Amino acid sequence: MTILDSIILGVIEGFTEFLPISSTGHLIVASEFLGLEQNAINKAYEVIIQFSAILAVIFNYKDKFTIKKIDLWTKVFIAFLPLAVIGFIFSSQIKELFNINIVAIMFIIGGVIFLVVEKFFIHEDANTVYDVEKVTLRQSMVIGFAQIFALIPGTSRAGSTIIGALLVGLSRKASAEFSFLLAFPVMGAVAAYDLLKHYQDFSEANLLVLGVGFVTSFIVAYLTIKLFLKFLEKFTFVAFGIYRIIFGVALLLFFN
Repeated sequence: MTILDSIILGVIEGFTEFLPISSTGHLIVASEFLGLEQNAINKAYEVIIQFSAILAVIFNYKDKFTIKKIDLWTKVFIAFLPLAVIGFIFSSQIKELFNINIVAIMFIIGGVIFLVVEKFFIHEDANTVYDVEKVTLRQSMVIGFAQIFALIPGTSRAGSTIIGALLVGLSRKASAEFSFLLAFPVMGAVAAYDLLKHYQDFSEANLLVLGVGFVTSFIVAYLTIKLFLKFLEKFTFVAFGIYRIIFGVALLLFFN
């Protein structure tokens, strides 16, 4: 992997991790285009850029990472559990799903779902939850079960959690913010597991390439979170639905 490859993948990870368009799907496609093998060293690189994206959440929401917010984090942890359990039990079966065709199909399905939800189910009113700290235990559980679909490549962790949150009455902004916070235990667990699994591979990796990817992913993720929330103050998720459908169709046409 070259420094240019590192920058490209760092930008893609940072930009797509918190948007409902599947960072995993984009990284798989980008790696195909760049001719990068899914070997141990490149996997170690992906762990690094995912970890830096986690740090972007902490820096954007420093006020949420205190003992005073234990109630909020209890709900986040409850939402995290379904994915953790199902992902652990079916980890080997999930790995077999990683191919371009499945990614493309899930992009399209996810895009259609976003358009349908925006058209028929989103009605923000007095009962809508606008403050992420006002999410109920029941709502957090439903969001957690919705996140299970993110185990299918191309679905998008952010996309599945945001859809779940919208359907249980959170506003678009609150849905996105809960998804950001939920990324912390999810990505933290994945990064910790992969670090333990691939720690030996870091000795063989180019530290400059790793460092460039880390910094790139962090900066892009930090800015993306801020810009995404600004976007949702004026616009809906329709654009993401359309993008997902176009991108999915393009993948099917290009790789088949």
